[in-house]
Amino acid sequence: MPQQTGPYHHGDLRAACLRAAHDLLERDGSGSLSLRAVAREAGVSATAPYRHFADRDALLSAVAAQGYRALAAQLAATHPAPRDPDDLAAVAAAYVRFAVDRPALFRVMFAEPCDPADPERAAATAAMWDYVGAIVREVFPGADPDPMATAVWGLVHGLAFLHLDGKLDPTDPAATDTRVRTAVRALLGAGTRPAPARTSTE
Repeated sequence: MPQQTGPYHHGDLRAACLRAAHDLLERDGSGSLSLRAVAREAGVSATAPYRHFADRDALLSAVAAQGYRALAAQLAATHPAPRDPDDLAAVAAAYVRFAVDRPALFRVMFAEPCDPADPERAAATAAMWDYVGAIVREVFPGADPDPMATAVWGLVHGLAFLHLDGKLDPTDPAATDTRVRTAVRALLGAGTRPAPARTSTE
């Protein structure tokens, strides 16, 4: 690809580098991401990406922030205001579906080291946490919201990585969707059913 010789308008270089990073992710996985590789993919000089990204971690943080926003948009589109366990199960299925459909991006978001002080990434992750917390407060009004949000996110996130790592078969989207919904409903139901009465052996 020939290198870009014309001037960039403000913001265009950063956007071009991020598009190139996503293209590399889709094609070659996160191991291919470097500022030099992004420069080649975008058709710019090897030093051009450094105008916006101090190092690879900064690039990964920006890519991850875009991923968090895309994930949040997909979850909100699935159900903008979840109110009961069935709604929550639908959101969980959408979360896992995002991971399966965009595995390299999902791994950058959650498995690659990113700069926790990066303001864009911090804002995006805070928005995701707020979304999960809002669901928990609506679906489980009597629960302590922070521990419950951690438990719910941990459950759904674990299901996502079980599919990504091949421990659960992700090849059939309908079967994956059903499996996730069933697992979430089963665990939530187990938590709400009363424990069986114990019989005394004395």
